[in-house]
Amino acid sequence: MGINLGEVVPNFKADTTDGPLEWHSYIEGCWAILFSHPADFTPVCTTELGTVAALQPEFESRGVKLAALSCDDVESHKEWIKDIVAAPFAKGSTMKFPIIADPSRELAVKWGMVDPDEKDANGLPMTCRAVFIIGPDKKLKLSLLYPATTGRNFDEVLRVVDSLQLTASASVATPASWIRGAKCMVVPSLSDEEAVRKLGGFEVTEVPSGKKYIRMTEDPSA
Repeated sequence: MGINLGEVVPNFKADTTDGPLEWHSYIEGCWAILFSHPADFTPVCTTELGTVAALQPEFESRGVKLAALSCDDVESHKEWIKDIVAAPFAKGSTMKFPIIADPSRELAVKWGMVDPDEKDANGLPMTCRAVFIIGPDKKLKLSLLYPATTGRNFDEVLRVVDSLQLTASASVATPASWIRGAKCMVVPSLSDEEAVRKLGGFEVTEVPSGKKYIRMTEDPSA
């Protein structure tokens, strides 16, 4: 199974380190990120959750709710959190977001998070390192799948959130390696006249084809 971009993400109920959770109620009206982990007490996962804990003020400033998922039970999660916040990656931060329990792998299968090449000591498949960014309309805006052995770059996840939030509110796209405040691109569906009216103007990048499709404009949010 899995979820396609633009689809409403599945609702579910689960136990978490913060108590029972209903997903759609938890994310109601907000941007949200669900990120999965292969297992508790694993080294790469510990670096990731600590990093997210340290970055939580950045996500909060963007109105983003966070939740992690791992295929272990809540009691295991709670013990693991003690290691996460004690390790240097958390930079002295506490965890203010829930870790969802999924020992049956039901959610991992439903969301398409299973990594067939990674199994636990009992031979059960573990989840890959998935990132799902969900809009206030509860639709999937972005998904990333990493193998269990590769830690995620959460500065990149923040950059993607900035891009998604900007393009949701303005008629622009963001070019390669874009960061907040850098020039954006006028979307192809916007005419030159509309671009001037909505965005205040643009510059055309000259290319050998002579086609004027690369139209650069200032970041509307800057």
